[in-house]
Amino acid sequence: MRVLFWYCERMAWKPTRKTLPEVEDALPGEVTGAVSAFVHIEPKDTERAGKVETKLVKNVKWLAGKWDTRRVVLHTFAHLAEEKADPDFTRELLGNARRRLEDAGYEVVETPFGYFNDLELAAPGHPLARVYKEF
Repeated sequence: MRVLFWYCERMAWKPTRKTLPEVEDALPGEVTGAVSAFVHIEPKDTERAGKVETKLVKNVKWLAGKWDTRRVVLHTFAHLAEEKADPDFTRELLGNARRRLEDAGYEVVETPFGYFNDLELAAPGHPLARVYKEF
């Protein structure tokens, strides 16, 4: 798993093009004051799903704590490596991470899965506003 974390004063998205024909129609959205996780899940993650999910959740909580926020955006981002995991596995792992974060008191939003989205980000010029991790 590879994750590019952003702290966003504002993040907005608008679904523009379906990449998976079976996904439902999606709506635009916007969140303010949130940690956004741009998550790339790789085929090798299927063998260690629990470990990478836990690391994702812990790192989201760590960065959210640094920014004193309880808002999180999970965004699938299949552009951080050449190989990507099966879409069903990706959806399941992100759904599990979402539930764990919500159970811990976080407000979690997922951007539309299976779409290219127009994105608008407003992020401060601060070292902890952009953090890259590989698990």
